[in-house]
Amino acid sequence: MLRLAVQKSGRLNEDSLKLLKDCGISIDNRKDQLKVAARNFPIEVFFLRNGDIPQYLRDGVVDLAILGENLLEEKGKDLKVVEQLGFSKCRVSIAVPKGSKFDGIEDLEGKRIATSYPNTVQNFLQQNNINAELHIINGSVEIAPNIGLSDAICDIVSSGSTLFKNNLKEVVEIARSQAVLVKGIKLTAEQNEWVEKLRFRVQSVLRAKQSKYILLNAPNEKIDAISSILPVLKSPTVLPLAQEGWSSIHSVINAGDFWNVIDELKALGAEGILVCPIEKMVM
Repeated sequence: MLRLAVQKSGRLNEDSLKLLKDCGISIDNRKDQLKVAARNFPIEVFFLRNGDIPQYLRDGVVDLAILGENLLEEKGKDLKVVEQLGFSKCRVSIAVPKGSKFDGIEDLEGKRIATSYPNTVQNFLQQNNINAELHIINGSVEIAPNIGLSDAICDIVSSGSTLFKNNLKEVVEIARSQAVLVKGIKLTAEQNEWVEKLRFRVQSVLRAKQSKYILLNAPNEKIDAISSILPVLKSPTVLPLAQEGWSSIHSVINAGDFWNVIDELKALGAEGILVCPIEKMVM
């Protein structure tokens, strides 16, 4: 049995549970439950306070966790990342009041910085030979400059709307973060086998999200040229059409290259192009 920790509430909680569902793991999560077992996979999910999870991993209370990289930088550098998950992306940044003069990181010298990530900020300041006073706040730090507690803040930033609402501007990006699957340090050999099985499912789901299935019709003399720009699989599937001299080509493309690939295909004479989402992609 694996014990997986996820954030008790919030966006990371929602995205983590969706990932498990996409991996075919059925969980009945009722309101206010702090632990729930899956029906079809040997895993229990613990809903815990985000900041406590790294220590639970060290203590062996849980075996796995879905966390933000920013929390690992702050509290879990000794823990092993099993897989980058690609969701809950954000950045750790320093922000100052909009009216403040800021020409570079040297302007942080001697300033007061409010943050929930003191280790991360201190490492950044030391790397840049800057002396500043840190005020550690567990909660919303955006209010600190407005009440005179600090000259700047350091916090996670996603869209930037919270900074805007609090009359702050982002001036320095310290790090980028996304959700990651993290492994504890006290797993048995059997548990590690189940971790790899879970990781296999996760990779199949993530690979599918990054890919599109493509079907098109093309003149036979263009098959080789078209196949050369559809490299995601070992080779495309080519099926003859009823119309002589034409074939149907099936393959997979990277979602990020979608429009560039489509333009190239049309230039080579492809017609009737269909692009479909992929639910799972097992390699």
